[in-house]
Amino acid sequence: MIGADRPEVHLHHEEGQPVLSTTPQQRAYDDVPAYKDLPLQGSHPTSWEVFGSDDDRGTTNFLTPERILAATKSIREGRVISLDYPVNAFMPFPTGTREGASHTLFANNRYHRDDYLDSFYLQSTSQIDALKHIGHPEVGFYGGIDPDRLAEDESRLGIDAFARGLAGRGVLLDLERYLSGQGRPLDQESPTKIHLRDLLGAAEHQGVEIRRGDILLLRFGWASHYLALGPEERAARNKLNHYPGLAQTTEIVTWLWDMQIAMIAADNLGVECSSLDGSHFALPNQPPPQRGPEHNGMLHRVLIPLLGMPLGELWALDELAEHCSNTGRWDFFLVSKPLNIRGGAGSPANAVAIV
Repeated sequence: MIGADRPEVHLHHEEGQPVLSTTPQQRAYDDVPAYKDLPLQGSHPTSWEVFGSDDDRGTTNFLTPERILAATKSIREGRVISLDYPVNAFMPFPTGTREGASHTLFANNRYHRDDYLDSFYLQSTSQIDALKHIGHPEVGFYGGIDPDRLAEDESRLGIDAFARGLAGRGVLLDLERYLSGQGRPLDQESPTKIHLRDLLGAAEHQGVEIRRGDILLLRFGWASHYLALGPEERAARNKLNHYPGLAQTTEIVTWLWDMQIAMIAADNLGVECSSLDGSHFALPNQPPPQRGPEHNGMLHRVLIPLLGMPLGELWALDELAEHCSNTGRWDFFLVSKPLNIRGGAGSPANAVAIV
């Protein structure tokens, strides 16, 4: 555990007796239950009682002031590296459910410029999923919120819960580089599953310690592969929509929770592998969706609604990986500032690594 992690406390009174209380952001998180000990909703372990019934921030609560302050020690040079791709970089979008934005520039006079976007899909480039993005068919959205209630109350679970900024110690695991060195290069058009042993092997190979409260970045090499394709090649590969990513296993979910990972982001389309074969989380008798990708068995349905862990997708990690490889340092100070859109389901990441 980094730092003292001492919570700020407040006294209130119940029936004349002083009671010690803390808010989620003021907690030390020394006493968080292990994944195997989390309270069950039906048969599903959830973090809802850990962060409180009105919480909208989930595991980003693990980014305590003490941990953020300690994370500044990962700044050695003061160099800033962007982790965002441009808007419209991934068009045509692989899932076929998001369109490119139209950018219009106008002038009120010769020495003035203004502009606006039309059809701006907030999750169509480097982005972060809000806790509103995905729910679970058996227990609802994060906190047990029913989809009908969520439709009526747009204030809950929105991306604006993260809009004041996410900051902390970031760690990059360069899985493409590590697996290539192991003689197992990733095929970017194949749904290769990355297991916990691969994550731990990459960390050991890189000589980086993963600590509680970290923001974990995973480089598969998929984004740069996709961006190197021409329009016709993209359209052809989008029909299969195969890519490597995390395996949908209880082992990975257990480790992410027990390490108190605040957020996980990757340079592929969904952090997890596109194949759901062998998923530990598939539900029986689930009809396929009328539109969009199949969610049954996805890590999305476990990490976001059950544990409150936001996911980042399509992050630009190549420049950072090159820097980390050259310096031998794989940790850094990470800052992300999602857009302040009330009730939004996601936002461009607006993320930088300060190395």
